[in-house]
Amino acid sequence: MEIEIRNNKFTLHPSGSVFWKEQNVLLISDVHLGKIAHFRKNGLAIPESAILENFVRLDEVVELFNPKRIIFLGDLFHSVINNEWHFFADWVRKTTAEIILVEGNHDIIAKQHYSDLNIVIHSKLILEDFLLTHHPTESEYYFNFCGHIHPGIKLKDLGRQALKLACFFNKEKQMILPAFGEFTGNYFLRPQENDRVYAIANNEVIKIV
Repeated sequence: MEIEIRNNKFTLHPSGSVFWKEQNVLLISDVHLGKIAHFRKNGLAIPESAILENFVRLDEVVELFNPKRIIFLGDLFHSVINNEWHFFADWVRKTTAEIILVEGNHDIIAKQHYSDLNIVIHSKLILEDFLLTHHPTESEYYFNFCGHIHPGIKLKDLGRQALKLACFFNKEKQMILPAFGEFTGNYFLRPQENDRVYAIANNEVIKIV
């Protein structure tokens, strides 16, 4: 789904990523690489093949949009380095786009490891009228793209059954991206007046309100 914000066009993709046409930038938040390996190490019966799912999805969106830059809006890696870091390093080396990380609260790996892969790290980033952060940040002048919350929405029918979906949560001056990574969970938000919600369902992005 393509939307317009401040005279710029953004494509909301079912993976949870956003492609910024004018800047040729792909925005991705909360991949949480390493989380599946962490779960497996602690005895949870998650198939090893699940580790590769994030990289398959990364390849798909990069191939689709062919961005000049990929900006990760925090929580790229879940915790300390584990076996998934090697998959990530291999993925970075074959990716031609410039990669930037806007730090999140889970990004505790020593910066040198990212530097070795030519990944630039920022605490926040301003591009034209847009402020890129990990945590949702209010700004008087800039429109904020962020993550951290893993937004979701509950849709209830007349039979009181609820459908729970990840979503892009769009406030007047802010867009909160859904988590890109597998096994990340959602925090369910209630839209207020003038909020817009774009839910992800059946590999589509659907405007809810």
